[in-house]
Amino acid sequence: MVKKLAILGSTGSIGISTLDVVARHSDKFSVVALAEGHDPVKLFEQIKKFNPKIVSVRDQEAAEKLKNSGTLNCKVVCGIEGACEVAAEPSADLVVSAIVGAAGLKPTWAAIEARKNIALANKETLVAAGPLVMRRVKEKGVKLIPIDSEHSALFQSLIGHNHSEVRRLILTASGGPFRDYSAEQLKSVTLEQALKHPNWSMGAKITIDSATMMNKGLEVIEARWLFDMPVEKVEAVIHPQSIVHSMVEYIDGAVVAQMAMPDMRGPIAYALSYPGRVESGTEFLDLTKFEKLTFSKPDLVKFRCLKLAYDAAKEGGSMPCVLNAANEVAVAAFLNKKIKFLDIPRIVEDVMSRHDKIEFSSLEDVFAADKWARGEAANYFF
Repeated sequence: MVKKLAILGSTGSIGISTLDVVARHSDKFSVVALAEGHDPVKLFEQIKKFNPKIVSVRDQEAAEKLKNSGTLNCKVVCGIEGACEVAAEPSADLVVSAIVGAAGLKPTWAAIEARKNIALANKETLVAAGPLVMRRVKEKGVKLIPIDSEHSALFQSLIGHNHSEVRRLILTASGGPFRDYSAEQLKSVTLEQALKHPNWSMGAKITIDSATMMNKGLEVIEARWLFDMPVEKVEAVIHPQSIVHSMVEYIDGAVVAQMAMPDMRGPIAYALSYPGRVESGTEFLDLTKFEKLTFSKPDLVKFRCLKLAYDAAKEGGSMPCVLNAANEVAVAAFLNKKIKFLDIPRIVEDVMSRHDKIEFSSLEDVFAADKWARGEAANYFF
């Protein structure tokens, strides 16, 4: 049986890799819905190749341009409402949630409400609204399969084991391009340097998050909710080679790890085909080509963003949402060369320090906290 996919964020790095896997297995997967927000030209190419029933674009202007760009056999919608319509497409068997940032929360929620199984690449959904989302997932009987390489590794390493016997979840991190920089060197980091990740090819926002190690902090919070573990049992270690994607340590001392070459098509293919496996296009791992695999503790003083994420996770309530929103604004400012690299953690920390935590009871509470934090962070450079 062919599994029908709706892809949120189809023109981003995860979306493109997902469609690469789909193209390799047209007998197993088909595309029924696509949503994108930044690259209508690439979306048009995807429409021609995969023939979806419905597509969503950024706004009405982009929708009109798409409609006038050629003969289309699909419905065109726009905005956040359009993305939600794509997420709830009745014919879809699986929704790939790959919109970057908090913008992915509402469409992912729409997919849950429509009782769609979800391949989750949008970590901010669980960072911002983890308790609400996981409760709704259980209520709707939805399967949530992680796409992030680290969470996919944990997911795979937990299969067949009793979660009560887990001692630690160990998330590996490349350390980004500045893992060997001194605190003094970080003061003069340029945007161009920060965008050169040594191991992974990712979108600009995630690449900067990797450079500050905020990405690992967000993943710690995501893992806390995804696997129902206290944050004290989720640890991050620096692993520059990015071969061991994450590990689970059990109470008897056994450590189960998942290894592969660094290529997002691997975890994507697993999420699409779960509980089976398909060829992904990823290069096969030859450990004899690696002289050593190294691991070290992250420097929480030098990489302040990771420490802030741990603080937010321990604080709970609305604090992780505020952390994420302030970070998104600060990263956007850095990408636009309005602030310096080390201003990112400074802004996030200051916004967090002025936030009065609340416990969320609805998505409206989440959106309110997110809006407040974005406004506060924007005050630094507008």
